[in-house]
Amino acid sequence: MRAKDIMTTHLKTVGPDSLIHEITKCLLSKHISAVPVIDGDGRVLGIISEGDIIHRVAATSDGHRSWWTKLFDGSENDAAEFIKTHAIRAKDIMTREITTVMEDTPAGEIVRLLEKRRIKRVPVLRDGRLVGIVSRADLLRVVLASCPETGASVNANDRELRERIMANLEGRDWARVSQLNIVVSEGVAQLWGFVETDTERDALRVAAETVPGIRKVEDHLNLAPISWAGSRGRGFGGAGGIV
Repeated sequence: MRAKDIMTTHLKTVGPDSLIHEITKCLLSKHISAVPVIDGDGRVLGIISEGDIIHRVAATSDGHRSWWTKLFDGSENDAAEFIKTHAIRAKDIMTREITTVMEDTPAGEIVRLLEKRRIKRVPVLRDGRLVGIVSRADLLRVVLASCPETGASVNANDRELRERIMANLEGRDWARVSQLNIVVSEGVAQLWGFVETDTERDALRVAAETVPGIRKVEDHLNLAPISWAGSRGRGFGGAGGIV
């Protein structure tokens, strides 16, 4: 899944000379948290978010900064702060250093960018022009669409459900199937055998309960004795494998 598959395309944008009070009314009326600032060719100049606008509240509340703060910050920073808190146009308070992605950027890469940069959205570009935005909300909708409904009705018998659990475990280093006995009866998955950690126990439960059609997961797993640690890939004589 790529940016073009999940991005929001019906966007509200503003120009660099748009007035702050108009932008603020737009954010409130449209129930959005930011708008891109673009030029006449559709190229992104920056973004104005709620954070950029509410910064001016500090100026209203605090008034002039103390002399010692100005001493350490310098006149240049003082001037920049004045612009941020008193300007009336988008070009003066917008965030200029923004992260953008292309239409074919994978969704996983977008998630990593949002986490790494600690941002909430990224503009999507085509030939340098804005065509959409991917926000955290867009990614949440992807998660919602991919989440199976617990106990959802599917056309599969118990054997098929068990095979789907096995498919979820295939190739997982933590899923040592020779130490497990997984039984599915009337849509209830019973997990028997041994695991080395509680994290492995939880991973096995998740692998079972995310299979559509599984109504319930019963955890009968036991932590392996310390003396058995390191026996990866070997059966415990009696675990019985997956049946």
